[in-house]
Amino acid sequence: MAAPQKRFQRRKFCRFCSEKVDFVDYKDIKFLRGYLTERGKILTRRMTGTCARHQRVLSEAIMRARSIALISFIER
Repeated sequence: MAAPQKRFQRRKFCRFCSEKVDFVDYKDIKFLRGYLTERGKILTRRMTGTCARHQRVLSEAIMRARSIALISFIER
């Protein structure tokens, strides 16, 4: 019986750290939507590979955009 093959999975990394981004613009809706699920929830660090520091900055920017109605709280 053959041993199960290992699946190659690309290692996740923080895009903000690699691009040396310190500020996430809350007005950049197109960018922020990339970190939301189809239901409008914020994607986790585990899924995106974002580091803890940038995840906090990102979630703060998303929440700020939601509070001024640039992004809806719930997607339908």
